[in-house]
Amino acid sequence: MRTPIAGITRVMGRIREIEAMIYPAPEPHEEPKVNERFENVMQRAMEEVLDDPYERENGNIISGGIAEVPNTDITVPASVTARLAMWEDKIQELCAQYGVDPHLARAVMRMESGGNPNAISRAGAIGLMQLMPGTARGLGVDPKDPHRNLEGGIKYLAQLSDKYNGDLTKTLAAYNAGSGRVDSYGGIPPFPETQRYVRNVLDLYQKYSRGD
Repeated sequence: MRTPIAGITRVMGRIREIEAMIYPAPEPHEEPKVNERFENVMQRAMEEVLDDPYERENGNIISGGIAEVPNTDITVPASVTARLAMWEDKIQELCAQYGVDPHLARAVMRMESGGNPNAISRAGAIGLMQLMPGTARGLGVDPKDPHRNLEGGIKYLAQLSDKYNGDLTKTLAAYNAGSGRVDSYGGIPPFPETQRYVRNVLDLYQKYSRGD
């Protein structure tokens, strides 16, 4: 998933702000002071940008190739944290039904759509769990219905986990690239996008499991 140009611009702007915070203009005859460890401020700045990754383009919201098609039936909060929170009860319910760790389902949803039920990728993947229409049909769900979309994604995770005997990396790689490719390569395919996807979802999963 490529970083949007507008997102890069925001990061560069934050870097300039951070430099001003860390290296303020000194008073006459005074050495510059370092107010905070650089890496700590940089980490917080990156989290601020990543926590709200959506950028405007031609009236739609773009995030790594994902556009929002407005849905007047659902009010979508502005922040990722609020979007994830509005689906938490349903995640818990469906994960209990299908035997999936809710932290994993939340991490996948965060990576796929940022909790936005209106997200549609340029490839045609739909909704919270970014289901392709064919995949949704196979799962027996309507991908345009957010609750059914979420159910389909969690059900799909359960099926893939069963197929790969609980191997989390293969499960996530198959969710992103398809089980056929995972089977062909005997593991994570050598695609940078899929490798980043698996790494990022695992990072989020560990974060949620720790309660961060």
